Amino acid sequence: MSTLTKRATVYLDPVLHKALRLQSLETSRSVSDLINDAVRDELAEDASDLAAFDERKNEGTLEFENFVKRLKRDGTI
Repeated sequence: MSTLTKRATVYLDPVLHKALRLQSLETSRSVSDLINDAVRDELAEDASDLAAFDERKNEGTLEFENFVKRLKRDGTI
């Protein structure tokens, strides 16, 4: 863990906390490291989603009602 860390109070569901403690013991990693990795992974996924949205921002939109009508017309539903 970096020497420039911040301390935070996080309230976890007791079952999740137990799972983290058990994983910590089995992997010889601290609960803090596990939480930092989980948060990092979630933020990376968000960044990926935002990039995908940005790539598709110029695509046309299709209203749900029209889409369902097309599915019906094509015999899909």
